[in-house]
Amino acid sequence: MSQEKKKNRTLDKNEKRQLIYEKLVEQQKEAKVVRKIVFISAILLLLLIVSIGGGGYLFVSNALKPVDETNDEKVEVEIPIGSSASSIGQILEEHGIIRDAQIFKYYVKFKNEAGFMAGNYHMHPSMTIDEVISSLKTGTVLENAVMTMTIPEGKQLAQIAEIIAEKTERKHEDVLAKFNDQQFLNTLMERYPTILDEEIFNEDIRYPLEGYLFPATYPFYTEHPSVEEIVTAMLDKTTEVIAEYLPLAEEHGMTVHELLTMASLIEEEATKKVDRKKISSVFYNRMETGMPLQTDPTVLYAQGEHKSRVYYSDLKFESPYNTYLHKGLPPGPIANAGTMSIEAALNPEETDLFYFLATPEGNVLFSKTYDEHRRLVAEHITNQ
Repeated sequence: MSQEKKKNRTLDKNEKRQLIYEKLVEQQKEAKVVRKIVFISAILLLLLIVSIGGGGYLFVSNALKPVDETNDEKVEVEIPIGSSASSIGQILEEHGIIRDAQIFKYYVKFKNEAGFMAGNYHMHPSMTIDEVISSLKTGTVLENAVMTMTIPEGKQLAQIAEIIAEKTERKHEDVLAKFNDQQFLNTLMERYPTILDEEIFNEDIRYPLEGYLFPATYPFYTEHPSVEEIVTAMLDKTTEVIAEYLPLAEEHGMTVHELLTMASLIEEEATKKVDRKKISSVFYNRMETGMPLQTDPTVLYAQGEHKSRVYYSDLKFESPYNTYLHKGLPPGPIANAGTMSIEAALNPEETDLFYFLATPEGNVLFSKTYDEHRRLVAEHITNQ
C-alpha cells in the first residue's frame, strides 16, 4: 500500500472519530436541555400542587371554623326525623350555624360520626363544628322530648304494635294494619332500599316488617306521633346499624333479610348467660350438614303463641316457619335482634357443636352428639 493511501485512510478514521465526537457532544447538549426542561416542569408542577393544596387546605380549615366566634345568640334549629348528614348540613348552613354544608357532610363521614338525633335545638354561630356534632349526638334533645318509646330486644312485631298502641292511645289492630298496608310498605321500600326489598313480600311471611324495627329508645316531640313517624324513626336506626355490617354480610353472601332472620333466631334462643356466637355456630353447622335448625322459637312463632315450654306435639305444627319440619332459615325474622345477635350471625364461633339446651336456671349447655344432648335433656329437663 502506498504512503498516500495510508494517509488517506488515516484521515478517514480521524474524520469518523471527529463526527462521532461531535454527535456525542450534541447528544449531551440535548440531554442537558431535556433534563433542564423536565426539572423546570417538575418544579412548576410541584408549585402548582402546593398552591392548589394550600388553597384547598385553607378553604377546608376555614370552613371548619365557627361562623362567628363572638356571637352567642341562640338560634332555634329543627332537625326532622330521618334527616341525612347532607340534609342536616344544609339546615345548619341555612341557619348560620356552620359555614359549609358540603364540608360538614364530608367531615362527618371522615370522622365516622352517626346517631344524630332529630328534634329542636338551640345553637349559636360561635359553636365549633365538633360542638355542633356533639350536640346532635347527646341526650339534650331527649330532655325536651314530649315522649320516649323503648322497644326491647327480642320483641315480635305484634308486641311492638302493642307498645306503640299503648304509648299513642291507638288501637292495637289499627297499628298492626298500618304495618301491613301495601302502599305504606311500598313507600318505605323506596325510602330504605339498602334494607328493604322484595324479600319482605314473600308469600310465606306473616309480617313484612318483622325483625326490621330496631330495638332502642326513641324520642318524639309530639304527644301522639303518627305510626309513619314512629316506623320511620325505627327504620332510620336499623339502616344506621346495618350499614356497619353490610360489607361483612356481602362478603358472606348474605342479604339483609337473611342476616336479620338468622340474628332473630339467635336473639330468641339466647340468654344473658350464653355466648351467642356458639349458638350461631350450632345453626351454621346444622345447615352445612343438611340438618334442620330445630329451634323451638320458630315453632312458637308459627303457632302465634307464647309458651314456657314446647311439647313434642307442637313440633308437628305445619308452617313454613317450623324449622323442625323445614330445613334452612325460616321465611323471615321472627323478632327484632340487637347488635350482639347481628354480630353473632356474621361471626359464628368455629366449633363442632350441633346441639344446645337451655336449662331452667337460664344456662345453656352445648354438646357435639345427639346422645350427649339426650343425656343433658334427661338430667336437666325430664327429671325436673
